Amino acid sequence: MRIAVISDLHAGAPYITLDKIRRIVEMANGAQPDLILIPGDFVIQGVLGGRFMEPEVIASALKGLRARFGVFATLGNHDWWYNANRVKESLKTAGILVIENDAAKIERNGVAVWIAGIGDKWEGNPDIPSALAGVDDSAAVIALTHNPDIFPSIPARVALTIAGHTHGGQVSLPIIGRPIVPSDFGQRYATGHVVEGAKHLFVTPGIGTSILPVRFRVPPEISLLTIN
Repeated sequence: MRIAVISDLHAGAPYITLDKIRRIVEMANGAQPDLILIPGDFVIQGVLGGRFMEPEVIASALKGLRARFGVFATLGNHDWWYNANRVKESLKTAGILVIENDAAKIERNGVAVWIAGIGDKWEGNPDIPSALAGVDDSAAVIALTHNPDIFPSIPARVALTIAGHTHGGQVSLPIIGRPIVPSDFGQRYATGHVVEGAKHLFVTPGIGTSILPVRFRVPPEISLLTIN
C-alpha cells in the first residue's frame, strides 16, 4: 500500500499560496497513492509575513486530491485554535473525511485496513479507546494523529502511527541539531521513522511553517510511504 502524507500546510504562510497548494495536489496525485493522509494544521495564526486563508478556500484547492482508497484527515492544534468545526465542514465538502477519535475501514484485496483518527494531543481531546472501539482486534490498524507525543500511549495492536506537527523543527543546524522542536520528547519524535519495541511511528516534516517562515536543512515534504 502506497501512502502519501501531507501535513501542516499552514496555508497563507509565506510561500504557501493557492498556486503552491494546487501544485502539491498535482504532485501527490502524480505519485498515484493508494491512500492520502493529512494529519492537520491547515490554517495559520500569527506567522510572520503570512496572510490568513479561509478554510473553505483551502479545502477547495485540496478538492482535487485523488487516491484509490480515499483521503483522510485529522485536525491540528491550529485548526482547533481557529475553528475546528468550520475546518472540518470545509474539508468534508471537498470530499476529505475528517476522523476524530473514530475509525474508518478500507478494504484492499479483500483485507480490511482501519484508519483510526485520534484527536490532537494539545487541543483535540484525544481518546484512543474510542478511536479503536469499533476495530476488530486482529485487523490491521493505521493511527492518524497530529501530534506525535501521543505515540507512547498507542497500543501495540496499531501497526503504524502517522503524525506531523513538529515541522521537523524547521531548522536543523550542523552539530547542534534542531534547536526548537514542539515536543515534550525533544528531538526523539522530530521527524522520520521511529521504532519503539514492536511499534512504528512516522513523523512527516510537513509543508508549511509556523511563527517564523524559515526552513533550514529541513525541506518541505510530501512523504511517500510504502507499507508491506
